[in-house]
Amino acid sequence: MSLLEIKNVVKRFGDYTAVNNVSLNVEAGEFFTLLGPSGCGKTTLLRMLAGFEQPDEGQILLDGQDMSRVPPEKRPVHTVFQSYALFPHMSVRDNVAFPLKMAGWDKARIESQVDELLEDVRLTAFGNRFPHELSGGQRQRVAIARALVDRPRLLLLDEPLSALDAKLREDMQIELINLQKEVGITFVYVTHDQGEALALSHRIAVMSHGQVEQLDIPEKIYGFPKNRFVADFIGQCNVLEGTVKSIDGQVMTVDLKGCGDVRCQTTPAAKVGQSGWLALRPEKVRIDKTVVASGEEAHFKGRVHDCLYLGDVTIYMVEVAEGVLVETMLPNNIPGVAKFFDDNDEVEVAWRFDAGSFLTE
Repeated sequence: MSLLEIKNVVKRFGDYTAVNNVSLNVEAGEFFTLLGPSGCGKTTLLRMLAGFEQPDEGQILLDGQDMSRVPPEKRPVHTVFQSYALFPHMSVRDNVAFPLKMAGWDKARIESQVDELLEDVRLTAFGNRFPHELSGGQRQRVAIARALVDRPRLLLLDEPLSALDAKLREDMQIELINLQKEVGITFVYVTHDQGEALALSHRIAVMSHGQVEQLDIPEKIYGFPKNRFVADFIGQCNVLEGTVKSIDGQVMTVDLKGCGDVRCQTTPAAKVGQSGWLALRPEKVRIDKTVVASGEEAHFKGRVHDCLYLGDVTIYMVEVAEGVLVETMLPNNIPGVAKFFDDNDEVEVAWRFDAGSFLTE
């Protein structure tokens, strides 16, 4: 039995269905992420897990017990909000100790537990400071320590890093991963940041319009998107329109619009004559002045239409046919070379037949 089971959950606000028949399981000790754009239903689902909203239909089971009508304070669940929600008039120690005092723990036990949590989040030296004396990252760690101090069965995190700058957010991601491993508590994390979800999660549920579009490990979500929405939403991706021309075992031929025939892996749902899209990640596409392609590669000549320098990599948009752009990516790993190609340079691109996946929905 899974720690958390969400069964056919529906939540409506008037005529608007925010969560539409969602079912998923979360295992004990898992770092599970709900990912999607604003308005997709992920925060509403999290609020139902916390008890701040009740489902109109379906069940939410924690350790096999239906929590749908259990009030928030009676659930072994805590939530960390984007705003941190720390008590400004309390020290770090008192903020962390607050849930234990409310639960009636004795003083010695509280002190021991608070010491342990402050050590876990590396704030032992900051126990007597107040929230306004801390950095954003430190306040975030206090909020997490307070949520973990009584060892809940489930920790919910609602976009907890979105207010932090990029470098601090990256540091906090590493801290969250290490902390979750240390305490072994199940995390359910909400974010709209695809990179954050890929970096942190054991599994990801990608949501859109109140439904789960795909649920899988990060590598599968990124490398084998189930549909066009997931391909577009997760990272950079070429989505090239085409029609299935023939199927031969594990390889099929697709007539890419404006480009002609290319080979790709057979998709179980694909049929001859069916329209769809070839989803192809930029880093899977080779680019050079001249590319010697193998028999397993699609190969096109083109012209650099645009480029975007990102520091560690440069994105090149190559026009391989009128109106058809293929996005490629090169690491900037040669000392003294800022970029390899300029706008309007003639180049060639190639990719293996198994580099992309054909989407039918």
